[in-house]
Amino acid sequence: MIKYIIGAAVGAVLGYFVFYRLIGCSGGSCPITSNPYTSIIYGGVLGVLLSFQF
Repeated sequence: MIKYIIGAAVGAVLGYFVFYRLIGCSGGSCPITSNPYTSIIYGGVLGVLLSFQF
């Protein structure tokens, strides 16, 4: 259970920095990268899904 929480936290942080800060759209038309909260949630979900693999 703890690895899923850690995976979600790490994914959320990486989602914010990677999806919102590095990849972000200049026009704001990208649904994932236009809002920082969406990027955090998306990264958290990916973190949990990746933690299932390990």
